Amino acid sequence: MGFYLRKSISVGPLRFNLSGSGVGVSAGIKGFRVGTGPRGNYIHMGRGGFYYRATLPPAGNGTRAPRQQHSYMPSTQHAPTSATHEPLKEIESLDANHIVDSSSKALLDEINQKRKRPLMWPMVLIGTLMLLAWSVHMDAPQWVNSLIALAGLMGAIYVGVLDQLAKTVVLFYEFDPDVEAAYEQLHSAALQLAGCARVWHIEASGRVLDRKYHAGAASLIRRKVTSIRRAAPQHLKCNIETVAIDVGRQVLHFFPDRVLVYAPEGVGGVEYSHLNIDVDEKNFIEDEGVPRDTRVVGHTWRFVNKNGGPDRRFNNNRQIPICRYTEMSIQSASGINEVIQLSQPGVGGDFVGAVRRLARVTPSSH
Repeated sequence: MGFYLRKSISVGPLRFNLSGSGVGVSAGIKGFRVGTGPRGNYIHMGRGGFYYRATLPPAGNGTRAPRQQHSYMPSTQHAPTSATHEPLKEIESLDANHIVDSSSKALLDEINQKRKRPLMWPMVLIGTLMLLAWSVHMDAPQWVNSLIALAGLMGAIYVGVLDQLAKTVVLFYEFDPDVEAAYEQLHSAALQLAGCARVWHIEASGRVLDRKYHAGAASLIRRKVTSIRRAAPQHLKCNIETVAIDVGRQVLHFFPDRVLVYAPEGVGGVEYSHLNIDVDEKNFIEDEGVPRDTRVVGHTWRFVNKNGGPDRRFNNNRQIPICRYTEMSIQSASGINEVIQLSQPGVGGDFVGAVRRLARVTPSSH
């Protein structure tokens, strides 16, 4: 999952070009382009040779959760009575709009303002259809109807291009060797995580009150399969590729200097120096099939006695494997609170090391 650094980004008919003197903009077709030099609005941050510039179109146009060291069992296993475990508590981050550190505010304001801009091309298309319906109702000549349809289609395409330009933030990064090496490490470590046979996002957990109904597990969890991949955020054009982790309704995008949190209600962000990521190996009582890359460390019974043997009162009792998984917690004081479960034990250390390395070599608001 090695990343690459582009020197130009296309947004509709415009091309943003990064040079030693700044970011220029050109427009046109292949073989003929008209451009301008470095101008416009920029967000500039830097220290020790690292900086980024976000080129923007003109304006006129949490508290850390306690970590448990016990076995887990999927919450899909229902006990005969709900009194056997506590209600599951959601493990989730704050709304993305509240996850903001001081150095991210300008960039996040720009992204969120552009995300809120309404799309105009559907209105043009609806207006065209209404005008066309009126024209047909009035028995206008066919050539008039065709002209209205063609003009409306061309207008919708043109306004669609304007919509794209109005809603897109263009973000350029340049690296010094230390930052480039650290971000390369992050991508390589993410590739290792993405290669796990299964990756889950843990949504909620609750303490077990009567373990014999839950295979001896100390806690129950609710989880969903998720992914770690290379993906670009919506309405943001960047000259590098970012690592993305889906965490329920939010997506964490790992940029060179910070994590951007994308959610339906908005976009938040936190510097790596304010982010805490830990990994730990834990036993998990697996009832959904054993992934090919995990390690089975033992077995238990669906309904278990205190001595570890099967409870003979249940005819459908069966053995369940105990797997050794990796859990990665991602937290920040500003409100990020997520837990990722990985089927392969012993992974995640390189990813944590890369994040901590980026925290050392990138700018901080401190």
